[in-house]
Amino acid sequence: MSDDNTHACHPIIYVRGYAMTDGEKDDTAADPFCGFNLGSTVYRAVADRRKPAQRFYFESPVVRLMSEFGYRHVYGDGLDLADDASDGGLATRSIIIYRYYDDTAPLLGGDEPATIERFARGLSALILRIRRKVCANPDNGVAEKDFRCYLVAHSMGGLVCRAFLQNPDYGDATARACVDKLFTYATPHNGIEVAGINVPKWLTAKDINTFNRETLASALKLEPQFKKEGRVDWILRDSVLPVERMFCMVGSNRADYDAAAGMSRMFAGHGSDGLVKIENASVTGLDPATGEKTPVATAYAYRAHSGAFGIVNSEESYQNLTRFLFGDLRIDIWVEVDEVTLPVAIDGKAVEALYQFEVLASPRGKPWYLTRRTAEEDSVACRSHAELSVPANPERRKVYLSSVFLANRARVNKSRPSLAYSMTFGVRVPDYAIDGRLWLKEHYEGAFLFRDTIIVELVPPGDTAKDWTVKYGWQSETPSQAANVLDPHELADGKVEFRVEFGSKHRPGVRGRLRFVATPWNVQ
Repeated sequence: MSDDNTHACHPIIYVRGYAMTDGEKDDTAADPFCGFNLGSTVYRAVADRRKPAQRFYFESPVVRLMSEFGYRHVYGDGLDLADDASDGGLATRSIIIYRYYDDTAPLLGGDEPATIERFARGLSALILRIRRKVCANPDNGVAEKDFRCYLVAHSMGGLVCRAFLQNPDYGDATARACVDKLFTYATPHNGIEVAGINVPKWLTAKDINTFNRETLASALKLEPQFKKEGRVDWILRDSVLPVERMFCMVGSNRADYDAAAGMSRMFAGHGSDGLVKIENASVTGLDPATGEKTPVATAYAYRAHSGAFGIVNSEESYQNLTRFLFGDLRIDIWVEVDEVTLPVAIDGKAVEALYQFEVLASPRGKPWYLTRRTAEEDSVACRSHAELSVPANPERRKVYLSSVFLANRARVNKSRPSLAYSMTFGVRVPDYAIDGRLWLKEHYEGAFLFRDTIIVELVPPGDTAKDWTVKYGWQSETPSQAANVLDPHELADGKVEFRVEFGSKHRPGVRGRLRFVATPWNVQ
């Protein structure tokens, strides 16, 4: 494994989110980076209470991509060189802003309709234009057949990207084949709900019906799946972009979303980022022939849809973005439940309960989480007691938790070849209900059936090792160490999987295992 991480750095095309009013469209058109240049300042507590809280600055995705990966913008002499009609070349490490709102903004005399179809077609044309310019630059040494780009999208921008990728009527097949990866922040992949109701199809004012599921089913070419499942957050297995090349970043902080004077977060309700419901902000791979469903890589951050504490201008999202684009190792995390036991006093009774699975994962030496799912933030994975206690339904006992991407370049200790992270995993004691009534006799709010932190340390085969080395350690047993060695099971395509058992020694309790699937990432 190389420390300098020289994985391909393709052009990044940023696709911004929805602008509702003419004023918002004007603001978008007036901003050279359409919000991708916004950073944030947040606070961290310090040990000495006599000192003020420490500020933690995130400079913005644009600045960090430039300073850490050598990217550059494409504005020169007051012109957008990516949009220029000439054949002047562009650098491979370029950040291009897809300015699809310019011709709809009154500020620039725009009066074109703001439709997903038109935006998707425009993205197709932009990709081909960028390909021509990148390949015209002799410094890049890139042939047109080898050209690739990354799509990075916020909110509705993710729907524009999906429409372009999934609907063959909305662009050029050559342009679709150029897309290497798609990363979405807070995209309403399954539409937007107001007070629990999907926005209606007839609500055409300000193009709000864009987020109606029936409208999206047509734009995304998912009419059969929508009729069967009632959802449109599917990526079909036969689509041009494999599900493994997509990532969904999901926000869970509704409190700091101030749009519409706070009305948006009120109508979006709990379990949202202030606009998009958490359950609607990711996609799932679907095999149309077999019906098999595969989760797309997903991570969660306590961030709002946008604003000062927005998901795009956050360290957590930036770290997930760059590790997904340029990292070295992918780890998909599952929990497999063997058994849940009830309190002795209600054992044998007909019980209703909802089990909540929490996970917080952070790489070694970093002061932030790559993924954060907690009950208080409504971002947990859930299963009912019936699902976890009926042997005839084993698939519902397998719960996808999240995906973590790790990078050699980010290792704190360069002398250690391993990539490591810690993960706090917990299963909350559910609210047991008997005959529809909450059972409170032995209830303690916020208690856990199981909770511990595991450190996982890996060395994939490469420069320093012939075979995989995998270690782990539960911190209740081996603090700050991964002392136990695992023998991973080899899968296809260089992947390995390994499992770590966990279980409660009391009742009520839960018993099962964590399943990790590790994949060498960005292998050329």
